[in-house]
Amino acid sequence: PTFWKPLMEPTPIRFGDDFELDRRSQKLSRAGRTLKLERIPTEILVLLMEKNGETVSREQIIERIWGNGVFLDTDNSINGAIRKIRQALKDDPEQPQFIQTVTGSGYRFIAPVIGPMRGPEVAPQDASPTAVRADEPLDRTASSRRRLALVLGFVLLLSAALGVYFQSRHSTSPAPPAGRSMLAVLPFENFTGDATQDYFSDGLTEEMISQLGNLDPAHLGVIARTSVMHYKHAQAPLTQIAKELGVQYVIEGSVRRDAGRVRITAQLIQVKDQTHLWARQYDRDLDNLLALQSEIAREIANEIEFSLSGRRPIDAAPPPSHGPTAYEAYDLYLRGRFFWNKRTLEGFREAIEYFQQAIAKDPGYARAYAGLADSYALLGGYGVTPQTESMPKARAAALKALELDSSLAEAHTSLALITENFDFDWPKAEQEYRRAIELNPSYATAHQWYAEYLALLGRFDEALAESERARALDPLSLIIAADKGAILYYARRYDEAIVQFRGVREMEPDFPRAQMMVSALVEKGQFVKALAEFEKSDDRRSEAWTWAWRAYVYGRAGEHAQAQQSLEKVQQSYKRRPISPDPMLWALLGAGKRDETFAWFEKAYADHSNLLTTLKVNPAFDPLRADPRFENLMQRVQFTP
Repeated sequence: PTFWKPLMEPTPIRFGDDFELDRRSQKLSRAGRTLKLERIPTEILVLLMEKNGETVSREQIIERIWGNGVFLDTDNSINGAIRKIRQALKDDPEQPQFIQTVTGSGYRFIAPVIGPMRGPEVAPQDASPTAVRADEPLDRTASSRRRLALVLGFVLLLSAALGVYFQSRHSTSPAPPAGRSMLAVLPFENFTGDATQDYFSDGLTEEMISQLGNLDPAHLGVIARTSVMHYKHAQAPLTQIAKELGVQYVIEGSVRRDAGRVRITAQLIQVKDQTHLWARQYDRDLDNLLALQSEIAREIANEIEFSLSGRRPIDAAPPPSHGPTAYEAYDLYLRGRFFWNKRTLEGFREAIEYFQQAIAKDPGYARAYAGLADSYALLGGYGVTPQTESMPKARAAALKALELDSSLAEAHTSLALITENFDFDWPKAEQEYRRAIELNPSYATAHQWYAEYLALLGRFDEALAESERARALDPLSLIIAADKGAILYYARRYDEAIVQFRGVREMEPDFPRAQMMVSALVEKGQFVKALAEFEKSDDRRSEAWTWAWRAYVYGRAGEHAQAQQSLEKVQQSYKRRPISPDPMLWALLGAGKRDETFAWFEKAYADHSNLLTTLKVNPAFDPLRADPRFENLMQRVQFTP
């Protein structure tokens, strides 16, 4: 008899005592609990179960998963996938219950399979030609070639079609910017077997994002690191990732390194039909890594560019010249970015140390100076050091980075933030933001900070449009989402702001920026809800800020006794440890102490407080606007002539 297995309606597979694999969603579960298993290991597991009891060679795995003619790091990709399957199944390779290694031949699935993996599902006589014999290998190579040929015919329509699709079917995923296709570089997998080397694979992911974002920004948008890192070690199907990020292409890759060599595997996938458009393996000496990353990024960009439009490949730039310590400096830079991206106070300190070490190794390394500028610029904003101490260091580092490389968008963005928040030089800040975006339209942080800049000047329509550009490049970023809530709050669109902040809090209840929802509730007169929202949050900035928020809400609610008690708590905390003037100013403002509020405004001005950048648009300051002292302050912060 002939047995057939239709591919269109896969049925869950059961094996062992309580394991189940849903081939449609690519989810592995045990006793109803979802287990972590990524896409490629899942597909290999399906193949092994289809051949239950038979030996499956490495060649069969490569043909099934990646197709013929693909350059693949078999030593790592297959071995790593098998290792992940065994970890998920808790299968001992020495005494296996599920997957047996057949030395020199391949692998064999040895557990009983319950389900129609090989069962007698008879297809109708007019069965689709996509049906295949369940007891024969799945030959996807020919169909992959046919699909690729079709892709080249209609791919010009793909970007617009998918943009409409994602916008209509998944409201939280942004449509691709007009005229550009969108790409996500998924986190490169660390196949070294050493978790402490994650900084290296994560750094390579960030470097690929940066390189690709700079190569052809007019036609190719690249999703930012903060969004793609949500999928590190994730088992989400590519279709789900594409929908959430609003992309048509993804890059998957892996890294393996030893004392003197590195092996990088990368593959470019079109999400619609999961066609592997391009794959390559690179083996290099570590001292060639800088040139290698540019080479990989350029090949991938050329592949996408040609597939989309038939344009000639991007001309290759001459390889950069690096001194003997270039790799050591780059390695330290990667470590610095790893800690900087943690966005913690401890992470900033670690990052500064590594960036400084990188500069010591290579004093001409512009990106290390830009990283140092980013770290100092955020350190003051997080309240660790006074602005008057951290911002001059940030400025010196940013200017040095631009002296070494005037085309570095990150350095222009850092300088814009410094100029805005410390100098209150609004025209110069806008000039730097625009220059950064011109140099790298895919740099989400430039769009995000520029959107906030526009909002602070009251240019709300422009700010929301710029915020949407940032979101398209970094769809899962909490800070971009929270900043949009802030823009809506400053624009007096309180209901929309509250909805936006609630969305952020659903993802991260204690995200600090989302606490601005309390201010929006206060402006709506919903004081009980405002206090309840504040008490649910966990503001770790300081004890002073905790009492300052209570004083502000109680004061605005007319509960003067409670506001005074909270204000006294703030004053006590200042006696124990002097900090930024902002909490005291906020508490006095809420408690209605006008003269004292203006006295602390002067202290905030001397400290170059970020709070002063909100003078023009913050609704909390509305009761003070008729006071000549407020107008004088507005002039000094350069909001008025």
